[in-house]
Amino acid sequence: MIHTFRRLGSNIAVDTESGAVHVLSPIAYKMLSYIKPPLTQDMPVSLRYSLARFDSSDVEEAYEELYSLYEQGELFSDPIPLGDISKALSTRIKSMCLHVSHDCNMRCRYCFADCGGYVQERKLMSLETGKRALDFLIEKSGGVRNLEVDFFGGEPLLNFDVVREITRYGRELEAKHGKKIRFTMTTNGSLLDDESIDFINAEMSNVVLSIDGRPEVNDYMRPFEDGSGSYETVIPKFKKLVERRGDGEYYVRGTFTRRNLDFTADVLHLVDSGFNAVSVEPVVLPEESEYSIRKEDLPAIFAEYEKLALEYIARAKAGRPFTFFHFMIDLDGGPCAIKRAKGCGSGCEYVAVTPDGSIYPCHQFAGEEKFKMGNIFDGVIDENIRNTFAHCNLIENPTCADCWAKYYCGGGCAANNFHMEGNVMKPYSIACELERARVEFALAIKAALAK
Repeated sequence: MIHTFRRLGSNIAVDTESGAVHVLSPIAYKMLSYIKPPLTQDMPVSLRYSLARFDSSDVEEAYEELYSLYEQGELFSDPIPLGDISKALSTRIKSMCLHVSHDCNMRCRYCFADCGGYVQERKLMSLETGKRALDFLIEKSGGVRNLEVDFFGGEPLLNFDVVREITRYGRELEAKHGKKIRFTMTTNGSLLDDESIDFINAEMSNVVLSIDGRPEVNDYMRPFEDGSGSYETVIPKFKKLVERRGDGEYYVRGTFTRRNLDFTADVLHLVDSGFNAVSVEPVVLPEESEYSIRKEDLPAIFAEYEKLALEYIARAKAGRPFTFFHFMIDLDGGPCAIKRAKGCGSGCEYVAVTPDGSIYPCHQFAGEEKFKMGNIFDGVIDENIRNTFAHCNLIENPTCADCWAKYYCGGGCAANNFHMEGNVMKPYSIACELERARVEFALAIKAALAK
């Protein structure tokens, strides 16, 4: 499968199965619309007529270029023989989202988690439950050495003492079992102080700092429980954390809604505030919500991604680069074929654990009783639910079969599919449109920066 597109002044072709990306001359780009495999070494005579407006020697040269790529397996390549992905997936759990707090001191208008409560009783995880969760992870990880635990909420710093003790316990387990646990955290920043900042910077391999951008955008969407704005409280704390963090990984993570489709301004506000690793992502809400992204919003969003891409390139060329999560793409390495086909591993290699010890496929399924996989205290996993998620892969999903970008997303987010389309196997159509556009811009940025 070949996908061609023009973005940011480049003619680009993507060979889906091999993953090869080609920046082509105008002639070669046009020629692709006239040729189909199998290609022969001798250029078809018909191309001379189809491309008669071009110089014949240039046409010959363009065909030689395309034929060479074809011979190398980088153009019109055969599908990857992946077999039954559901059977290839490991039954070992290696990543866990630990819901240490089902409570929050903010009342974000778009929150998927019912402002931290997950439509359940607001409560904090006990140290006993946290320790048992790590024991469960060790037990279910088998021979996997590198594990990951993300402290999540709600707001995890509402339960900071337990977070600290769970981390300490995890370090003991590392030494005892020959494992390495990569701890991470997502926080709204409101409760950060010197003690928690130093702890996070010492123990968290990555930290996600939640803020939506410009003060007026953030304060409307992310107010405190009393309705007051949160920007002036969190921004200095985030700056202090990042300044002290040095080269440590972090992301400032925001959400855009149909109220701020001009989200480039929010990204650049955060960058200009001193944060060079930024992610501002589209909200996922039912269409009837006043904040939801709708199909009619897509042209404006695509135009905004182009605006952001141009600024991204300009700043990079001026020696002032920044990272925007959705423009990051690895053309040299990246995940293995099975990982590309499955995506995040939710419900299989990755699970979420709530304050009462319940196990769910991921944090966005917490509180959905039909997806409750078990409990860490008895250690039994519902294999029927696990099997459902093992089959959530693009090989078994007919909707994904003809999508050129399928190996970049792995079939999309099962939680978004369920909440927006009612079926974990039915891709959320708006997310698909956005993903394809972002991949195009990411590849075009690569091409522009390589010139």
